[in-house]
Amino acid sequence: MTPSEIKRLYTIQRTLLEYGLDEMLPEQPLSRLPKLARKSLFWIKNQHADKPLGERLRLAMQSLGPVWIKFGQMMSTRRDLFPPAMAEQLAMLQDRVAPFDGKLARQQIEKSLGGTIETWFDDFDETPLATASIAQVHTARLKTNGREVVLKVIRPDIVPVIKADIRLMYRLARLVARWIPEARRLKPVEVVREYEKTLLDELNLMREAANAIQLRRNFDGERMLYVPETFSDYCRENLMVSERIYGIQVSDIEGLKANGTNMKLLAERGVQVFFTQVFRDSFFHADMHPGNVFVAYDHPEDPQWIGLDCGIVGTLNREDKRYLAENFLAFFNRDYRRVAELHVDSGWVPHDTDIDDFEFAIRTVCEPIFEKPLCEISFGHVLLNLFNTARRFNMEVQPQLVLLQKTLLYIEGLGRQLYPQLDLWDTAKPFLEEWMSQQVGPKAVLNALRDRAPYWAEKLPELPELVYDSLRQGRMLNQRVDTLYQQFMVSRKRQMHARLLFIAGATLVVCSAILYGNKIDTLPVVSLVAGGILWFSGWRMVAK
Repeated sequence: MTPSEIKRLYTIQRTLLEYGLDEMLPEQPLSRLPKLARKSLFWIKNQHADKPLGERLRLAMQSLGPVWIKFGQMMSTRRDLFPPAMAEQLAMLQDRVAPFDGKLARQQIEKSLGGTIETWFDDFDETPLATASIAQVHTARLKTNGREVVLKVIRPDIVPVIKADIRLMYRLARLVARWIPEARRLKPVEVVREYEKTLLDELNLMREAANAIQLRRNFDGERMLYVPETFSDYCRENLMVSERIYGIQVSDIEGLKANGTNMKLLAERGVQVFFTQVFRDSFFHADMHPGNVFVAYDHPEDPQWIGLDCGIVGTLNREDKRYLAENFLAFFNRDYRRVAELHVDSGWVPHDTDIDDFEFAIRTVCEPIFEKPLCEISFGHVLLNLFNTARRFNMEVQPQLVLLQKTLLYIEGLGRQLYPQLDLWDTAKPFLEEWMSQQVGPKAVLNALRDRAPYWAEKLPELPELVYDSLRQGRMLNQRVDTLYQQFMVSRKRQMHARLLFIAGATLVVCSAILYGNKIDTLPVVSLVAGGILWFSGWRMVAK
């Protein structure tokens, strides 16, 4: 390790010990290393023993920086895995991270725009509206039309911290892959690489602005999801300006109920929004923790989701979408044989896998979760069983789907909070069946014709020339084939003559040797020489 990595590792260990987080570890072999660190760093004491464990966990993650804060945000959505008090503390990492000085935010904004804030905005508030792991948000009004906007600005000096943590994660991932054979199938280095890409993408707010514009266009005119308007003229790499929205944070269950929100419909639309983004658009919001998701106040009986912070988006290619859709439908139809075959066909498990055994293992894990509401399903237990199944059949993690998997965790966490009785299968299955029907059969043909029609219309005037070129190339190809055929026939005749000479010479040599051995006369000597010449000539021709 480099000195900077050693220093960062020490900082992480010291922070965890200062907040007494070693108390969270159960008495298992895996907890020996942290307890050894406690004994080795005996001079570091728990400085926050008066605080609850959940608060200590939040403060430690907040202290360690954005990489750890992001992890805490994901943990906060899994309220089924943590005590309520701890989950509430982790939820504060979504939009209540400690802010940086508003005056410093003003300076960064003015530096990015090249002038004072008052040149473009009125009523700029130096007190942040919300703070997160990588940026914080301030409110203002556009000077041109008085519209309320929010200005998102990147935290200062955050890049070195992120890069240091990423380097350390790479180092640890390589060590894990080298020394723990069972972990290699999890592709730890590839997973870190994917995580690095998403974090660095978040640091470029021009990319987030483009993502928001695309997502808004995808749902233009639809009631399910609203994405605030982005004012790209004011956006820079470390500054983004967008429409200010008013809504109820999705984690505020009491507020949603007080507003009369149809919770069942809201939960079902959340699932529909996710599958629409993934399968229809191949472009999905991949950071849907509660701090980034709101619900509109108006029309609570017909609720509308509001999506913010599009810094992390995911995309899937056609093969990934087709594979996922077929897997989902096979799961929903309890066709575990098809699930096993899809895993083998895609190469996610070795091709020599016993299909019958693999099918039975999948059935054992998945069958118990059907026909149960979310509140009765222990997804932690299901995931543990799936992990054991994966290890047994050498299933490999697919790095390109890491974002999708994380988003599914968020969706599940939100669904559990909003409407625990949501039937996820009945909600998603019709959508996937409709999507699959558009990929195969007559609808797929019509869709392909519609998609390719503009290209064909563009090429139509060139059709006569293309036909002429094709015919000319066909004639040239025929001529070339004829030439090759003639050369082949000549070569074949040559080879036949060569073989005849070779066989005749060899026969004459053998016969002459027999006669010479019987000492009949001098004729065999001449025949032997002649046969040798014929045999050698035939051999040379065959060799050529």
